[in-house]
Amino acid sequence: MTANVGTIDRILRALLGIALLWLAFFSGLPAVEAGALKWIAAAVGVVMLGVAAVRVCPLYSIAGIRTCRA
Repeated sequence: MTANVGTIDRILRALLGIALLWLAFFSGLPAVEAGALKWIAAAVGVVMLGVAAVRVCPLYSIAGIRTCRA
């Protein structure tokens, strides 16, 4: 697959992924600890980190969006 995620986009996705994983597992907030919200935040965080690592976003591919130069 061709890379379609640029550098700034990768950094923002990585930061968002780390923040969501921290929120899910280390924040201690009662709203997140209680149930499904914890696992949704964790799943989205893992997906964001994965997209940042491989530089390919499936939704960008479907929509024809590219944030990288090459």
